[in-house]
Amino acid sequence: MKKYTIKNIAELAGVSKGTVDRVIHKRGKVSAIALEKVTAILNEIDYKPNLLARSLKNTKDYHICVVLPDYNKDAFWLPCYQGIVEAVNEFASFGIFIEPFFFHPNDVYSFVEVNNKVLELSPDAVLLAPLFYKETVAIINKYALKKIIVSKFNNQLEIENTKNFVGQDLFKSGRIAAELLQMIVKKNASIAIIHVDEDFNNSIHMQEKEKGFRAYFDEIKNANYKIVTHNSKQSDLANNLEAIFSESFTSDAIFVTTSKIFEVAEFIQSKNLNHVKLIGYDLLEENIQYLKDNIIHFLIHQNPKKQVYLGINYLVDFFLFNKEIPTKSLLPIDIITAENLETYLEN
Repeated sequence: MKKYTIKNIAELAGVSKGTVDRVIHKRGKVSAIALEKVTAILNEIDYKPNLLARSLKNTKDYHICVVLPDYNKDAFWLPCYQGIVEAVNEFASFGIFIEPFFFHPNDVYSFVEVNNKVLELSPDAVLLAPLFYKETVAIINKYALKKIIVSKFNNQLEIENTKNFVGQDLFKSGRIAAELLQMIVKKNASIAIIHVDEDFNNSIHMQEKEKGFRAYFDEIKNANYKIVTHNSKQSDLANNLEAIFSESFTSDAIFVTTSKIFEVAEFIQSKNLNHVKLIGYDLLEENIQYLKDNIIHFLIHQNPKKQVYLGINYLVDFFLFNKEIPTKSLLPIDIITAENLETYLEN
């Protein structure tokens, strides 16, 4: 798509740039002949008025870097990359250069290294998935010193020198997971919370989900729920699950705080533990299949693609229109079951 400027349109219409500006923005007097000429050109180039306004507003190119985990290492992040591609296709013709940078989702050193590379590029803005709290604070301070705008998605960290957060309220997400389980387990149920492949002490998003989950059960009167938290590397998960379901103890339900719930579902199915209720996150292919098979009972959809696209869109609107970026954009917490799954997959 060709990028048209006021000068281009004025030359095509045979009028002054001031005349084109007055027609586009509907201000000032314009002769009927000039109005007809400019309108004809606008129709001919087939630009929507709002898209044209974006193009004309832009007098320089802008560089937005998106820093996120490698989707080849964790499939949860694939929709995020798809959101980036969608934004690139929409905004490239308006002088917006959007560039993704990937770090290993479980490697804090990779996170630091990739952000330092982005820092050297001095982009206009960074949209960041802040998985590691301490390292995120440090790198954001470095971005601030270079006057680089930083927005966040997926992980709701309260950090200074950031413009925006796009994602879900993770505390409420944990509460909703608890409410769903509470409806399908007995009042003295044993419930396991499992964090897979996360440095819990440095992962605020896991802590917030667990806090919300526990807070909900703490408020229930005349009940005796037993809730135990387990942190596990993916490579050790099978052994840890064997311990959770030992002869001396068993869990009635499991809340997995990440998209890796399929790893737990695979174990549950292989051991024929049909009584165990499972809830976790995200529409990964493996999770979808276990949901259809009624091994997983609920999935909470975090809509990662929309998170990234909205985060980029806010930055683009700021650069092109000087439109204020909202401090927080909380997305709905969607509950997926086997019954409503198809409607989400169709969209």
